[in-house]
Amino acid sequence: MAQQAYMTETDNGGSGPERRGARFRRLTDRLLAGWRGDKRIWRRGLVVTALAVLIALIMLLHAQIPNRFGNLGSLIETFLPWLGLAVPVLLVLALVRKSATALVAVLLLSAVWFNLFGSLLTDKAATGGDLTMATHNVNADNPDPAGTARDVAASGADVVALEELTETAVPTYEKALTSTYKYHSVQGTVGLWSKYPLTGLRPVDIKLGWTRAMRATVTTPAGQVAVYVAHLPSVRVKVEAGFTAHQRDKSADALGEAIADEKLTRVVLLGDLNGTMNDRSLNAVTSQMRSTQGAAGSGFGFSWPASFPMARIDQIMVKGIEPLSSWTLPRTGSDHLPVAARVNVDTSS
Repeated sequence: MAQQAYMTETDNGGSGPERRGARFRRLTDRLLAGWRGDKRIWRRGLVVTALAVLIALIMLLHAQIPNRFGNLGSLIETFLPWLGLAVPVLLVLALVRKSATALVAVLLLSAVWFNLFGSLLTDKAATGGDLTMATHNVNADNPDPAGTARDVAASGADVVALEELTETAVPTYEKALTSTYKYHSVQGTVGLWSKYPLTGLRPVDIKLGWTRAMRATVTTPAGQVAVYVAHLPSVRVKVEAGFTAHQRDKSADALGEAIADEKLTRVVLLGDLNGTMNDRSLNAVTSQMRSTQGAAGSGFGFSWPASFPMARIDQIMVKGIEPLSSWTLPRTGSDHLPVAARVNVDTSS
């Protein structure tokens, strides 16, 4: 009698496993309605299928896309992660078309995207570290240089690199940062501020005709580190010329040579490279250094434009040093976001 009462109560709206199972079956039945027994599900949605396969091939073979036509390959590589936005759009279209072929193609596209970028979705940050660094393109037209300097200093960074410094704004940055950073040097339009002594200061020739890169030795408690600060030339996307980046690419090669010739084994690069880690044109630099964001960050760490970040063109890269965490800082008066990283200079333990 008790068993009968229980069964009656469950059938009349109880929340037992039988009830939940029935609801799930009804939901799946509704989703699959119109699919069962329909042989055309493998013939419909060929356009959606073709689009999914094309985008998957672009992601897989992006390095093979030629640059000789408006630097098309580099342009695609700059915004490569955003191709993942095609997945939900094409998935909806495949479901609307009731196309099994399109669904398979979208699953393939998803697998390719996660294979390339899935690791960036996890938080790889670790605790500890003996050096914190930050870099920021402050924007020559920044309306609040003093506030920007204070914001970056508030990050707690031991070493700060600033790019796109103007002659008139340099005294403002120096005044705002002097209480936190005892040592600093400005070379052309880039500067380095440090809590630790700076030696070996010199400009780095990146084939521009004026100074937009520098090198310094920072003597930290954990040892000496060669720190490079660079602001590579800007790129433009033009209808008639495509992705114009010749000067940027030439400067990247020169910067890569300077880093390769560095005598110290522990090297850091801070700056605005006007390119992402995926861009093959920066191989002279990226092939010999690690991105702190890729190694120890959480998410993509997009830094530009600050109003709606779409690409990480501001980089902290290391060689002979262990990255532990990497992140973006809050927006300042610049059109770039500052980026920061914490590393282990002493990797002997």
